Amino acid sequence: MRAVVLSGGLTHDFPATSGCLARLLEEQGLTPEIHDDAEAGLRALPGAALLVVNALRWTMTCTGTPDQYRRQAAAEGVSLSPDARAALAAHLRAGGGLLGVHTASICFDDWPEWGAALGGRWIWGHSGHPPLGPPVTVRVAAAHPLVDGVGDFTIVDEVYSDLTRSPDVTGLLTAVPPGEPGTAQPLLWAREHGGGRVVYDALGHHPASYAVPQHQEILRRAIRWTAIGG
Repeated sequence: MRAVVLSGGLTHDFPATSGCLARLLEEQGLTPEIHDDAEAGLRALPGAALLVVNALRWTMTCTGTPDQYRRQAAAEGVSLSPDARAALAAHLRAGGGLLGVHTASICFDDWPEWGAALGGRWIWGHSGHPPLGPPVTVRVAAAHPLVDGVGDFTIVDEVYSDLTRSPDVTGLLTAVPPGEPGTAQPLLWAREHGGGRVVYDALGHHPASYAVPQHQEILRRAIRWTAIGG
């Protein structure tokens, strides 16, 4: 079984984190194909069991985008073609899985179906996260095969906050942003959309996140649940 991995973008070590994901995919019997070109990756979807998005690809011109990104939009901005967008819908209709990791919620801001499929998205000027710092406590918040028996854990990672979410999204993991006591933020969810299974994991900023045993186990289960149905 093939897994198409969309990788690359600014401000993150995507080669390293996509390498971590590739090893987990191989453990579960999938052959990863890593694409830094999102357009080419989506066009390669036919026949793949799973699409993994571990990338930061967006137009960089949407409302609220900080100026430091807007200045790079001509060189780094991404807006997918209609054919590439249609490939995702066809993938899900065929029963293919989708696993979005960390910055996947920021991707493809001019494509409403992307946020609808993922179950949530980052909104510039509203969403955010505290600086990477001390370990945070991640709590299991609901029953699901992805988290059953895993238990709470600590991790050094970014806690994405105030994403917009679809009404059917239930947070399976939550954490309170460090230094910002308040509402626990959902960091993991699983759902069905368009004929396929979808998981979004907001963790995964850097390789250290993938070294946490509980996070590794959740990702293994997410791969199996989305791609294999188990």
